[in-house]
Amino acid sequence: MAALRLIPRDAANGPPRRTVCVGRVRPRDRRACCARRDAPLVSLTLVGISHHVAPVEVRERVALEPDDAAAVARRLGDAVCLSTCNRTELYLAGDSDEAALATLEELAGGSLATVAYRLHGEAAAAHLFRVSAGLDSLVPGESEILGQVKAAYEAAEPGPLLDKLFRQALQVGKRVRTETAIGESPASVPSAAAALAQQVFGDLAGRRVLLVGAGRMGELAASNLATRGATIAYVANRSFEAAERVATAFGATPVGLNELAKYLGDVDVVLSSTGAPDHVIDARDVPGKRHNPLFLIDIAVPRDVDPGVQGLDGCFLYDIDDLEAVVAETLSVRRREAEQAERLVAEETARFGAWQSSLDAVPVITALRAHAEELRSEELDRLGTLNSEQRELVERATGQLLNKLLHLPTVRLKDAAGEPEGALLADAVRRLFGLGEGR
Repeated sequence: MAALRLIPRDAANGPPRRTVCVGRVRPRDRRACCARRDAPLVSLTLVGISHHVAPVEVRERVALEPDDAAAVARRLGDAVCLSTCNRTELYLAGDSDEAALATLEELAGGSLATVAYRLHGEAAAAHLFRVSAGLDSLVPGESEILGQVKAAYEAAEPGPLLDKLFRQALQVGKRVRTETAIGESPASVPSAAAALAQQVFGDLAGRRVLLVGAGRMGELAASNLATRGATIAYVANRSFEAAERVATAFGATPVGLNELAKYLGDVDVVLSSTGAPDHVIDARDVPGKRHNPLFLIDIAVPRDVDPGVQGLDGCFLYDIDDLEAVVAETLSVRRREAEQAERLVAEETARFGAWQSSLDAVPVITALRAHAEELRSEELDRLGTLNSEQRELVERATGQLLNKLLHLPTVRLKDAAGEPEGALLADAVRRLFGLGEGR
């Protein structure tokens, strides 16, 4: 296992500007419990790694196909696994940090202690909302991530907490792209790759391209290269039919993945984006004698191109992490829209936090009404023998009185649930009425 990149402790615990909510220490007596009841009934936990804290050689070890990601989520219970080329993140209902980290380390084949981040509660929700909005992507504002979040959610079997979280995350992503211009003509990984190729050659006119991978990412990359003047000469794919479909669109020749070595000497640019678990281009496949340099862009995770290619004469290999320099150039023009998007994310995070906090009022209200009903029943039993008409009259009158007495406390508890004083009010009710103490 390659050595992990050392990350400062704050960065290793999560992406920049994240506040990690530390789990609440369990109190030893009831007074401590009453002094601290602001944690939601079901906690939200996130454990993951991303391009912010882990290099591609680490990320590719934990990258999962959609079916495998769904299987990991099912194994963890009430969980959702989001795995893309830039991140693998586990969202869980409950305090399952260690189980989640152990799962990622099992995939990675080694410790991730220096690069994995853990977020809880609203910090975890805010992170997912930023991810859905494209604010946490390698290319800010890119649209592919919203579809990936939706696919991860739909493939899982989330409980109420994660169901609410991911449905709201999808709404946040749509809202950001509707109410800001961050998604207008957005940069993307494929367009950044094409821009990088143009930086290297200056002019792509007449440059021949071998596209490896006929999926959506490959097709977008081909389109970006073609609009910059490059010629898509060959399209290679495991499925020859898919290669033919994309090749036809660009006037290229379809080839099989097992034929790549034949064509590497006939192109200037190789752009690879397959979903293969291993390298599809080995250093031995590259011809030793070439008249022109060979520029290879590998945007796949796991990587498609053997890193050893970088050491060959006349070969220049760039992976997805190298695109960061290209992406950085777009940040200045997108900063204003990103700031507006961040405000929307903060607003939605507060809404989610208020909803989660409101769950704490439900058991208090239920316990209060049950306690009052128990007292009412006891007093009715002490009345002795009543005829049916008398009992009905007394029960109706006491029931109405009970509802009137509890109506305002119930409303106040619900209204305050999402506010800072909500937990204090709930604790006050517990203590004043001795709820949960037994009698």
